[in-house]
Amino acid sequence: MKALFVRIDRSPLLSQLIPLSLTLVVFIIFVALLHAVLLLFNRIPQAEYVRLTPRWYDIAVGATIYLKTSIDFAIFMGRLMASNPGWRNRIAIEIGTAAGNTIGTIAIIGLWVVFKNVELLLAGMVFIASLVLFELANGSLEHIKNRKLRKPLHWFLRVVTRFTPKIGIDLSSRKNLPWWGLLGFSMSVPFILGLDDFAGYVPLFTVVNVYGFAIGVIGAHTLLNIALFLSPRRTIEAVRNEIVSFLGALAFIGLGIYGLVETVRILFEVFT
Repeated sequence: MKALFVRIDRSPLLSQLIPLSLTLVVFIIFVALLHAVLLLFNRIPQAEYVRLTPRWYDIAVGATIYLKTSIDFAIFMGRLMASNPGWRNRIAIEIGTAAGNTIGTIAIIGLWVVFKNVELLLAGMVFIASLVLFELANGSLEHIKNRKLRKPLHWFLRVVTRFTPKIGIDLSSRKNLPWWGLLGFSMSVPFILGLDDFAGYVPLFTVVNVYGFAIGVIGAHTLLNIALFLSPRRTIEAVRNEIVSFLGALAFIGLGIYGLVETVRILFEVFT
């Protein structure tokens, strides 16, 4: 085994091909896990039934939303790979982040499935998620330099983002981690950077099928990892594109407003 590792270390092709191939294997494993867990969710009495038929447009929505909320992730993972170079460390990062992303997505779906019929709790979740979406829109503004694009959105977001969470993380003590330590830390990254993203999925569950949406999220994470492995710098530049950021900010604001309307509708039905 040691000889095999040395051979891979000495081969630029193998050291690139093996982690990239593994991303597809990991994707299949976690989609199978998602399917199995949703089968269990469907057996819960009084829970929201999830139709296990993936539709391309649900997958597309999930992938689009995930990729647009992944700016911080792309920047952070590029730095983490620079701090922990080598194909074996890339494998640890891939498995860890994929596991954390899948577990987080399944956890949010589980909360929605189980508590969807508890109207007040659902209203609270949707309200918080809407505020989070406004925070995501505000994050997109950081990459918009054109004042004509930025100014119409800034006044609205300046007010609502005062009530949304901010999460930061430091890489100063995360250099040259052992393989298992890097795996564990990578698993925590989607939770540390993506708590607001996971919560932001909730308003969408009333308009898309969550099974296809979750497949899109897992698939987009796989694509982002592949792109980061191939070229971290170019990937980060793409997700920080000014026009993409502006369109993303508009989408987040629209979804946030929709979530607030849904909150009012739920509360109205509860108290009337």
